[in-house]
Amino acid sequence: MTTAVQYNTVKDLKVSDAKLQITQIKSMIGVKPKHRETVRSLGLKRVSHTVVRDADAVTVGMLNTVKHLVNVEEAK
Repeated sequence: MTTAVQYNTVKDLKVSDAKLQITQIKSMIGVKPKHRETVRSLGLKRVSHTVVRDADAVTVGMLNTVKHLVNVEEAK
């Protein structure tokens, strides 16, 4: 039985071959426009919406920018 890995800090999230399951956990109301655009670029549309993306350099950089708005787990 494997446990889900949650990345909450910059140093924990690294570029790898893994797939990441990204879930929006906070609303975009009152968020900086740059963070709003980043969340939208990840493919997230609303709170509790989940997408699966590769852990490439671009995605990791975006997640490090908006880590306070999303929850990241390793996809199964």
